[in-house]
Amino acid sequence: MTGRGARGASAVLVAMTMAITASACSDDGDSASSTVSKAASAASSAASRGADAVASATAAAGEKLNSIKDGVNAGGDVKAGAPVTDKDGRITSKITVANGTGSTQSYAVQINFKDPSGNLLDTVVVTVDDVGSKKTKDATARSNRKLDGDVKVEVGEAVRH
Repeated sequence: MTGRGARGASAVLVAMTMAITASACSDDGDSASSTVSKAASAASSAASRGADAVASATAAAGEKLNSIKDGVNAGGDVKAGAPVTDKDGRITSKITVANGTGSTQSYAVQINFKDPSGNLLDTVVVTVDDVGSKKTKDATARSNRKLDGDVKVEVGEAVRH
């Protein structure tokens, strides 16, 4: 089972357990199996929306990086800082770009947000413009949506142009 499938199955299991527990206190007349079915359907729908959000973010990041003409791989020029959860529940990370070239450069950096198993939770592209020759410049990467649990941040791709 893939990581995404395992998370979806876990979400369904949690939803079913919660539904069974909730049905013991339910006044709406639904049977336990009906309540479990509704909860499983809702959990499956939520897992699908999460997968759709990751696919959409990945496609957008790919388009942005592919639109850069005459870019040079610059993964070694970029470092991602420790993940921090902001007030909206989104994960942020300080991105530091070190321009070792002899001229001012701009960078497009794909930042991946992953769970402890390495499954992709979200991805964004951060642009860092006009980094001076032999200088560093910081930017902030922010996840597209709220992410729960232990999230790791890593540099996916970086293009200097």
